[in-house]
Amino acid sequence: MATSTGSAELDRMVERLGSTSDPKRRYEYVLWLAKKLKPMPAEEQTEDRKVKGCVSQVFVSGSLDQGVMHWQGDSDALITKGLLALLIQGLEGLTPAEVQAVDPVFISATGLHASLTPSRANGFLNIFRMMQSQAQTLEG
Repeated sequence: MATSTGSAELDRMVERLGSTSDPKRRYEYVLWLAKKLKPMPAEEQTEDRKVKGCVSQVFVSGSLDQGVMHWQGDSDALITKGLLALLIQGLEGLTPAEVQAVDPVFISATGLHASLTPSRANGFLNIFRMMQSQAQTLEG
C-alpha cells in the first residue's frame, strides 16, 4: 500500500489490515487491539469527550505534553473499542499539526470499510474527526 498517513505506526497498522484479504482476520486484529487498550477511568468519560454520531458509547481524550499528543479512550462495544485503539495507537506521539494533517483516506486503505456496517464505519470517521478537533483545540 502506498498510503502514507504521516504516522509510521498508523501506516504499519493500515498496511497490516490492508494486506489481509480475510475479513475475519481483520476483525481478529481489531478485537486484539481492543483488548490491549487501557480502560479510561469512568470519571473521565464526560459529555465533552463523548464522540457524537456513534451508536455505541465512545469517549476519547487528547492531551498535549511537550508538544506531542497523548490519547486515552474507551467504548462499550468491542469492535468500536478496537477501532478507537487503532486510532489511539496510530496518532500517539504526533504533534497536533501532524494529527490534523492525517487524511481519512487511510480508513479505506485498511479494508475494514468492506466489513463494517455503515453506522460503524461512520462512527470510525467520527472518532477520527473528534481526535483531529481535540488536537486543533490543543494546538490553539
